[in-house]
Amino acid sequence: MKLDRRSFVGSTAATAALLAAPAAIGQGRPRVVVIGGGAGGATAARYIARDSKGAIDVTLVEPTRTYYTCFFSNLYIGGFKEVADIGHTYGRLASAHGVNVVHDWAVGVDRAAKTVSLAGGATLSYDRLILSPGIDFVEGAVEGWDVGAQNAMPHAYKAGSQSELLRAQVRAMPEGGVYAMVAPPNPFRCPPGPYERICMVAHHLKAHNPTAKIIIADPKPKFSKMGLFQEGWADHYAGMIDWIGPEFGGDKVSVDPAGMTVTIDGEETGVDVCNVIPAMKAGRIAELAGVTDGNWAPVSAYDMSSKADPDVHVLGDAAQQGDMPKSGFSANSQAKVCANAVRGALTGSKVFPARYSNTCWSLISTENGVKVGASYEATDEKIAKTDGFISKTGETAELRKATYEESEGWYSGITADIFG
Repeated sequence: MKLDRRSFVGSTAATAALLAAPAAIGQGRPRVVVIGGGAGGATAARYIARDSKGAIDVTLVEPTRTYYTCFFSNLYIGGFKEVADIGHTYGRLASAHGVNVVHDWAVGVDRAAKTVSLAGGATLSYDRLILSPGIDFVEGAVEGWDVGAQNAMPHAYKAGSQSELLRAQVRAMPEGGVYAMVAPPNPFRCPPGPYERICMVAHHLKAHNPTAKIIIADPKPKFSKMGLFQEGWADHYAGMIDWIGPEFGGDKVSVDPAGMTVTIDGEETGVDVCNVIPAMKAGRIAELAGVTDGNWAPVSAYDMSSKADPDVHVLGDAAQQGDMPKSGFSANSQAKVCANAVRGALTGSKVFPARYSNTCWSLISTENGVKVGASYEATDEKIAKTDGFISKTGETAELRKATYEESEGWYSGITADIFG
């Protein structure tokens, strides 16, 4: 089925109807604080505020006034989008749905007192806290690199200025230059993301700098949609891309941002652009809240509540939940289950069984889209995959075009669902 904005939003109508039952307002409204305004947090805030019909006070804490989606940011790097195409604001969450949007950094959580501290000095009280802070990077994950080097060797795995920087660096490469990527170990945000990015960089270089080379140092022996990407690289970017897996030293990498070199298994190479994507962990506020295992935040599959505190829920990339990939679609799906559960706990409305879904699209070349996806259910152990699908190698150009168009429809639909 081809997805467009109407059909994507329509596909959530059943969930919305479940959340829309009238809620009784007691003495004072219960308070929900949501930290993080991406696909998980903004969706949760919107659904709780909208469907509680004023019964719950919802505050969304997000430092940026314009949120740039990580999904589709590779298309911006490749020249298929402009930065404004992936930027979204929070005005409708406030005006149409009554969410209190606070643009500030959350810097502390007192779970005993049920309060959140903000960098600006304010303190917010909550009955339920939802954390959707995305990812941060593991210190020392790539020898020679830390966040202080992100302007010389950008990660571009938090969209916005980093995406703009990487795109500018690719466009400034000298003729015949070298683009290097240090790929991350599992688990990480958007499993196909680094490899779609390689396609987008190669797409630009093929048109504007065809003698340039791309090196990928990868600690993993395999990656999401590997056969599809490798087919695409051979068909569209032959001779340009060199993928170096752990068998050939892709797991033994260091970088020198000052000298612009990458060393793979002892062999140093000078590069013109180096995209370092380090190992990842949950966003810092989850650690400060004391709900991580050191890297990720373990949660219940039934309502995304923290295994450390049932009054705290963790969504999206930060959550350790089982079989779902860390993606924008996953975060949006998890947010709806969480919203249903939180609303039920605070107002007594009916809570329905948790069901989850995800699809990840990737663009290989112009109108050449591929996808992977699955459905999931909640078990006592984890969010468990029940079925799945993936594009096949050798598909027709017509089918690949239809898949790409589906992804465009999905983007329009999901951003409307997130930001209102």
